[in-house]
Amino acid sequence: MTPSPLPSSRTPSSWAAFTAAEPVLARLAEERFGAFTHHVLATLRKDGSPRTTGLEVRFLNGELWLGMMPDSLKALDLRRDPRFALQANPGPGTGMGGGDVRVSGRAVEVEDGAAKSAYVEEVKPPQPFHLFRTELTEVVRTYVEDDTYLVVQVWKPGEPVRTLRRT
Repeated sequence: MTPSPLPSSRTPSSWAAFTAAEPVLARLAEERFGAFTHHVLATLRKDGSPRTTGLEVRFLNGELWLGMMPDSLKALDLRRDPRFALQANPGPGTGMGGGDVRVSGRAVEVEDGAAKSAYVEEVKPPQPFHLFRTELTEVVRTYVEDDTYLVVQVWKPGEPVRTLRRT
């Protein structure tokens, strides 16, 4: 299955571009992902059905990186169809401190030796491994405000954050 093209106004964005455009939301998203080690990645199987798996993520050098074991099903899924969704670990209980954060986009496998070496030097992952950098198409944060409102913040490349409040 070939991914559908994105409209020109939704050209994928790097984490650095997102951070420059929306620094407060980017910081909150990084804090949410930083609160726990393991998160949930959704990829697409050959037949187009979703696959969810656990994953550790890293924010380094203006990028959101996804590292995976060699020939893992999630890596093979992303090689075939780069679309993904990533859900920050909500943590224990129902408190959702910091809200719920989800990132969607495309994962681009890194073959460049220098970029991969810099990642290895910083993270020291088990070898061999697949490394993907992300191109964002959406970042969503959901949280409860004043025990009254469900607040949903949505960012897409080239657009300001849209905030929705529900009672």
